[in-house]
Amino acid sequence: MQVYAFVGKTGTGKSYNALKVAKSYDIKYIIDDAILIKETKVIAGKSAKTEASKIASVKAAIFLYEDRRKEMISAIRKEKIDKILILGTSDDMVKKIAENLKLGSIQKTIYIEDVASPEKIEEARKSRFEEGKHVVPVPTFEIKKQFSGYFMDPLRMFDIYRRESSNMYEAESSEKTIIRPTYSYLGRYRISDNVIKEIITYTVEKVDGVNKVQKVFTEKYSDGMRIEMDLQIIFGKNIPSISKDVKKVTIHSIDTMTGINLFGIDINITSIVK
Repeated sequence: MQVYAFVGKTGTGKSYNALKVAKSYDIKYIIDDAILIKETKVIAGKSAKTEASKIASVKAAIFLYEDRRKEMISAIRKEKIDKILILGTSDDMVKKIAENLKLGSIQKTIYIEDVASPEKIEEARKSRFEEGKHVVPVPTFEIKKQFSGYFMDPLRMFDIYRRESSNMYEAESSEKTIIRPTYSYLGRYRISDNVIKEIITYTVEKVDGVNKVQKVFTEKYSDGMRIEMDLQIIFGKNIPSISKDVKKVTIHSIDTMTGINLFGIDINITSIVK
C-alpha cells in the first residue's frame, strides 16, 4: 500500500483541499478526522468531531481508542486499498495514524502551503476560529447521520487538479459538508424539544386542510428522533392527502433547519372542525 500524507495546521483548509490532493495523485481513499472516505462516500469510522471535548477528539483522530482502531484496520483490509491519503495537523500526527493503523511508512507528504495560497489559508482560519466551522470532504447526505443535530451546510465547488501521471489539468464539480462540532470556539449548543415543536407547528399549520397542530411528541435516539403529532383538520378535506403533505413539509423543515435524522413520523387525526 502506498501511503500519502496531507499536513496543515488546524483550520488551514486541509479537508477543503483533500479531494483535490487525492485526485492529483489518483488516490481513492482518504482518512480524515477518524473517517475512512472512498472518493466521496463514508465507508467506515465515526468522526472525531462528534466527541464531547477537544482532547477526546484528538485521541479519536489518531486512533488511540481500541474499538475505533480495530474497526478502521478491518475496513482498510477489506477494501484492499492500494493508495491512501492521511490528513493531519503535523508530521507527527500523520505518522502516528499510519503506525496505529499498521499502514506502513509514509511515502510522500504534501503540505497545505503546496496547494493553497496564503490568502486562502487565512480565509480558512477565519472560518474555523471565528465561526467554528469545519469542512468534511463528503456530501451532506453521506455525513449527516454522524452529525445529527449539528449545523451543516452543503458546499458546492469546482476542483481543478493535475494528475501525477501527466501535465493535464482537469476540473470536476464536488460537494463538501461544512459542520460545527459539539465543542467549538463558539461554545456548545443543543436543539431543544420546544424548538422542534415550534418548527413543526409553524410549518404544518400552513398545510391545506390542517386547522391546528394540537400536540407534538418527540422520541430521541442517539443519532436522531421519531415524531408523533396530533392534528385538528378541516371537515371535507382528504385525510390521506393531508397526511402525505404533512409528512413532506415536516421532513423538509426538520432537515433544512436542524439536520436531525428522522426515523419516523406518526400522525393522529384527533378532531375535525368545519
